[in-house]
Amino acid sequence: MCNKKAVIIGGSNGIGLAISKKLLDCGYDLEICDRIPPEEGILEETKVTYHFCDLMDFDEDLYQKLAQNQDVELLMVTAGIGRIADFQYHHIAEIDKMLTVDAVSTIKIFRIFYERILGKKDFYAGVMGSISGWMSSPSASVYAAAKAATVRFVESVNIELEAYGSANRILDVSPASFKGSRFYGGKNDLTETESLARDIVRHLFARDVRFIPNYEETFKGVLERYHNDPHEYGLHSYQYKKESGRLDNTKRVKIGYLSGTFDLFHVGHLNLLKRAKEQCDYLIVGVHGSGAWKGKETFIPLEERKAIVGACKYVDKVVDSCKEDSDAWALWHYDRLFVGSDYKGTERFDRYEEYFKDKGVDIVYFPYTKSTSSTQIRKKITENAAR
Repeated sequence: MCNKKAVIIGGSNGIGLAISKKLLDCGYDLEICDRIPPEEGILEETKVTYHFCDLMDFDEDLYQKLAQNQDVELLMVTAGIGRIADFQYHHIAEIDKMLTVDAVSTIKIFRIFYERILGKKDFYAGVMGSISGWMSSPSASVYAAAKAATVRFVESVNIELEAYGSANRILDVSPASFKGSRFYGGKNDLTETESLARDIVRHLFARDVRFIPNYEETFKGVLERYHNDPHEYGLHSYQYKKESGRLDNTKRVKIGYLSGTFDLFHVGHLNLLKRAKEQCDYLIVGVHGSGAWKGKETFIPLEERKAIVGACKYVDKVVDSCKEDSDAWALWHYDRLFVGSDYKGTERFDRYEEYFKDKGVDIVYFPYTKSTSSTQIRKKITENAAR
């Protein structure tokens, strides 16, 4: 006998974890997609299947497989990131991450599941929006923009569902801040999130389209004040965040840098870039100009090599390399320098270790795997050129 299943994106943490526990109580088996597994001892492990999921590296095959599973009858997206900071303190990598996780990847997931939601069978779907998506939110402008996109998406698609005669709906859950989640820098505490999770599950099964916790007590009046005078409300909101000490105008992004020739691009290069990107938020790659490879000029022109490296999804920015990687730090102020492990202990990198001591830069050494096919190609090209 098949058991009914629920897919929880972000189900290992905070409100997602609390919702997962409630759905287990409702008799569901869980398919939890998250960057980390759920904490041990909270969920009944025999009822949970964990899938690694990073919404910055969208795994379409995973979501397609889950959407095609006819035992799955519920989808809840709880993954999200955000912080309170003035706009000038957001690096472009942070902007990309926030919009991708909170809006773009979320909407993609609903598109993959949409045939199930649009179908005649009962299907329950919901997403964690935010009250910030319903009004201006100074000092949370990027987060508010991402959540506003999600809020408007849900509102619009629910009209389409109604027009097509489907009884299913997508629930927008738009709370303010709440305790018991790592999202706000604290720890998972189900005693704090249990009540909210219970209410969310109740609204899910009722096929409601919107749930704003504490609406009558608080946010009905807040939204009225906002609509009556958005400018005055915005000024008050900004001042409140500033005086409450909630502003976090610190740097949040780890910038990585590596340099190389990247001639005859091969899987060893790809693995190096992938591993570097896994350890930083924004990866800058410096490409060396035409120069020596065992006394020979590079086979591929510089601009073509830069175009190849720039087309890799792990690379955020491609630049001409400097003579020294320390010179590149003066331009890009990176936090991590990635190099091949065979350079460790050399005079050059001993000098770098000393130079970066007071600059907050970590030098990360990676083993570098050469491609056999690339070596063969080099040999063949060299032999042909010698004829």
